[in-house]
Amino acid sequence: MFRFENPEYFYFLLIVPISVLLFVVGRIMREKVLSRFGEKNLLSRLIPDYSNGRPILKLILWNIAMISLTIALANPQIGTKLVKAKQKGIDMMICLDVSNSMLAQDVKPSRLENAKLAIRKLVEQLQGDRIGIIVFAGKAYVQLPITSDYAAAELFIENISPRLIPTQGTALAQAITMAKASLQSETRSKAIILITDGEDHEGDVLEEAEKAAAEGIRIYTIGIGTPEGSPIPITNDKGEILGYKKDAQGNTIITRLDEITLQKVASAGQGIYIRAQNTNQALRKIFEEINKLEKTEFDTQLFSEYESWFDYFLWIALVIIILEMLVPSRKSQWVSRINIFRQ
Repeated sequence: MFRFENPEYFYFLLIVPISVLLFVVGRIMREKVLSRFGEKNLLSRLIPDYSNGRPILKLILWNIAMISLTIALANPQIGTKLVKAKQKGIDMMICLDVSNSMLAQDVKPSRLENAKLAIRKLVEQLQGDRIGIIVFAGKAYVQLPITSDYAAAELFIENISPRLIPTQGTALAQAITMAKASLQSETRSKAIILITDGEDHEGDVLEEAEKAAAEGIRIYTIGIGTPEGSPIPITNDKGEILGYKKDAQGNTIITRLDEITLQKVASAGQGIYIRAQNTNQALRKIFEEINKLEKTEFDTQLFSEYESWFDYFLWIALVIIILEMLVPSRKSQWVSRINIFRQ
């Protein structure tokens, strides 16, 4: 297991682009000032010991040193010892709709991005609970099997996008079936959290919700979007909006929140439904309800000892800083005496 003990220090890496920008601006201003005194060829003869390349080399060395120093401050660590630990918690599967309708912006910045942000905040609050993630559109896929590795969960959440599933639709029933299969563990309390606009659902979702409830799995639904709806944007790889989806007649398609279906699913699954005007608040309310469930003690494997590697990067930074100091900004006298072409 690899981790950084203090990842917040990576903000110091902003120094690197700032230093490059200041260097470039400084060079441009210097060239403008020197151009007032004469042509470049004449100035090179008047200032024979001036070097164009050495300041760039010093900047590169300095930035490498800053990167190494930042990594040292973040303290990279490798887990060296696995132990079994007892934890109390519940198992939950989050089923997230990634159909194109989730790109609608009636919830800012979009339904999907708002949901992802809320899930990340939920993961930050977990203590002992296990979490898994299923993404679905026309089909459902397990994005993350049930785990207590919250760092891995945050990484998978970051990479969720509609491009994961090209088949369009809203396979709520399949998502519940897959989540139910993923929750076959010794943990007594289990929950499924559905985050979707509920539109154009496929399959007998109420029957699947009742089956899950019969197995002791509660289903909580979060409706994201508005009943008034919003057009579905067409975006490029950079996320820029190129237009909006239209039907065969050329009319702009409006995607609307289907609250009735989601209320029925929550009722069949013995859970609750919340409309997410604020997805973060909605997930917090759901989490409060889940926390009322009985928590079970279970075994899990955790790294108890970590070996720190910060000293290697500290030495690298120190050596490079010394090298940077030894590199002169101007040409050395012995270099200027070398005349390869005998001119």
